[in-house]
Amino acid sequence: MHRFGVLVPSTNTTVETEYGRLLPPSLQVHVARIPLLSSGAETTPRGGDADVDYQARLLGSAKVEVVALAQTAAGLSSDDFDEQITKRMSEAAGVPAITSARAIGLAVRALGARRIALVSPYPIPVLELLKRHYTVKYGLEVVASETFSGTDSVTYPTLGQGMARDAIAQTDRPEIEVFIVPGGNFPTMSFVSEWEHAIGKPVITSNQAALWAMLQIMRVDDKLPGLGQLLDEMPAM
Repeated sequence: MHRFGVLVPSTNTTVETEYGRLLPPSLQVHVARIPLLSSGAETTPRGGDADVDYQARLLGSAKVEVVALAQTAAGLSSDDFDEQITKRMSEAAGVPAITSARAIGLAVRALGARRIALVSPYPIPVLELLKRHYTVKYGLEVVASETFSGTDSVTYPTLGQGMARDAIAQTDRPEIEVFIVPGGNFPTMSFVSEWEHAIGKPVITSNQAALWAMLQIMRVDDKLPGLGQLLDEMPAM
């Protein structure tokens, strides 16, 4: 039995569902809720350092092996956000920590790719920040980007997966090696394999990448078929 902890924004209703229903009994998720953190796109940034510390400490008391932050856009608030927040989380929980934003960048590299496309329900200003983030911090080339919603994240669970599927198909071009579909509150893990089959390319999503990174940290080598190429192949981080 491997236990892992996830910090989710208070509005997120997807992470618990995807991890709780799609993973084998040997992988046990424990979730704690925190306020929405700044994405770098708001005029009034949102905070929550004390909440992060407190909730990470509680997850640590549940004897989890790793803690992840499942708010991809939070990593856009500053260039050193991922480093600072994972340090806080790790110190509070007493175990290694990762963010979904960092997990995505590492996952693209693990698949041996560099040219990516971003397809997301995020508003355009957030997508623009994401483009800079993955270009500057991970050396990736963002060939294309597309939003299929632009609404607040609280509505993401109500969006049909067909919106993402159609946006991926419409955005696809030969030079794209990997599609990234960020947004931890948008359900994706049940559909990733279908999207990949349609375009013949890997698709990386927030919750899928965070799970892959946590499994790598926990040294779990078991492959998870049916949840996309990343988890089917389980490449080394």
